[in-house]
Amino acid sequence: MRVHLPAYDHDFMDAAPTLYQIRINGHLGATVLSAFPTMVSRREQALTVLTGLLDRSALYGVLAEIETLGLDLVDVRQLAPGPPPSPPDETGPT
Repeated sequence: MRVHLPAYDHDFMDAAPTLYQIRINGHLGATVLSAFPTMVSRREQALTVLTGLLDRSALYGVLAEIETLGLDLVDVRQLAPGPPPSPPDETGPT
């Protein structure tokens, strides 16, 4: 039986979405990735990395889906806000 601790900020609603990075062991196929439509996925070595802008409720929903699918969660990171990374220079070396 799982025990859930009470939330101390029960009356506070974090309305601002935050950028999260979620690492899952293994490479996920298109069918499993379809369970995370708001997340962008990429492969990083033996991991699948999901990145997306989530509020607290959405984050818990993604984590619940990971558990339901029996996936091996490696870690969850809250990324610092900042400008999005620049796309790589497509012109190549000169």
